[in-house]
Amino acid sequence: MDGGSGLNIIYAETLNAMGIDRSRIQPTVVPFHGIVPKKQVMPLRQIDLPVTFGNLTNYRIETLTFEVVGLHGTYHAILGCPCYVKFKAIPNYTYLKLKMLGPRGVITVSTCFQRAYECEVECCEHDAAIVASKDLATIREIIEEVPDPKWLARSFEPVEDAKEVLIRP
Repeated sequence: MDGGSGLNIIYAETLNAMGIDRSRIQPTVVPFHGIVPKKQVMPLRQIDLPVTFGNLTNYRIETLTFEVVGLHGTYHAILGCPCYVKFKAIPNYTYLKLKMLGPRGVITVSTCFQRAYECEVECCEHDAAIVASKDLATIREIIEEVPDPKWLARSFEPVEDAKEVLIRP
C-alpha cells in the first residue's frame, strides 16, 4: 500500500512469475515523475489486470491499470491511489489494514506487524545493496544536481502586472 503514489506499479519479474501473455501488455509514453528527484523514469509498458480482494463469500473484482517497470523491487506490486479510488478503499497504515465495501459487508485486508517489519528489513537490505553497487555513481549524479541558485534565493514577490483581488469584500 502506498497512499502517496499516483500509480499502480507492477514489476516485470512479477509478470514473468505469473506467466502473463505479453500480448496483453500495451505500450506507454507517459513517464513517472517524483520517484527520482528532478528526473523522469519511463515505464516499460502498461497492463490492465483484474485484482480481487476478499474471500469466496464476500469479494470485489476490479480491473486496474499497472505501469510495468523493469526495476528490481522487494514487492510484487505497489498499489497506489488509483487502486483505492477504484475500490473505494480506505487504508489505515497504523493498523496495516485496507477496508472496502463488498457485496456482503466490509472486506478487510490485513497483515501482521512481523511481516511488515520483515518487508521493511528487506527493503533496507535492497537499498544497501544498491549503495554498494556500481549503480551508486549514477544515482549520486542524479541526486546531487544542484538547483538554480537564483530560484532558491528568490522570495515570493508578485509579477509586475499582478492585480490585487479582495477575497472577502
